[in-house]
Amino acid sequence: MLSEKVHIAVPTAFFEDESLNIQGTISHIRDLYKQGVKSVLVSGTTGEQHSLNLQEKIEIINGLELEEELISNMEIIFGVASIRQKEAEELAEKIRHTKISGIMLGYPPYVIPTQEEAFVYTKRIMQLSNKPTILYNNPKRTGFDLSENSIIQLSKIDLVVGIKDAGNKEKIERIKNGMHKNALYFYAGGEVDLEEKVLHGYDRLSSIAGNVSATEISQWFQKMLMKQKVSKQENEKIENIIEQVYQENAIVNLKKIINRKGIPMGICRSPIGNI
Repeated sequence: MLSEKVHIAVPTAFFEDESLNIQGTISHIRDLYKQGVKSVLVSGTTGEQHSLNLQEKIEIINGLELEEELISNMEIIFGVASIRQKEAEELAEKIRHTKISGIMLGYPPYVIPTQEEAFVYTKRIMQLSNKPTILYNNPKRTGFDLSENSIIQLSKIDLVVGIKDAGNKEKIERIKNGMHKNALYFYAGGEVDLEEKVLHGYDRLSSIAGNVSATEISQWFQKMLMKQKVSKQENEKIENIIEQVYQENAIVNLKKIINRKGIPMGICRSPIGNI
């Protein structure tokens, strides 16, 4: 089971030649851990997952496995997705034998599987990883939209613990009405329109802005969940953080801010950040 209400979707560090910088990635995770962050999503949803090949993802896992303190004390979720099911299967098998806490299962971009094909893909990856799984639905990026019926059917599987970006208010209501269990968590992807999403039934956060202001974002979200009033001063601070991160390209902004702290996050892989 994944117990943390907030995880931070961390960027992947690259050197100037765009090659993978595992230690830079881990340095950032270690810095978040020192700030009290209890959960991170690695190789996940910061727009870089599909630029990483299978070998690079395995190298990141091997690097994390050497970080005994982090992997034993943090809830580390790993993003599993690939255009090819066979590669996603290989990654899932690798994860099965690690201390990684869970996976976020994304759907193949561009190829647009049918709902039935996506269902088979999901079951196969979970069977191989044997880890608590957050389904990740992102039609804007992949072209594929996991239907409410697919979500309801998959929610019957014990390993499925949540869904990230399930859809609009109406879709969430239909999913909740159709489910046989209430233990499915609804993860909002990032901070944009977060208050509205919470009103619609989202109860967890896959945070982007938490990479630069972990405590503030987490406290703000917790207050939102508990329907507590946020002061004007706090609101202004949060608005400032969100503007700083989300103006134009969030991942480019994040890396600049993290680099300024002296953590070698490096650059993005072009065409992202090529301006």
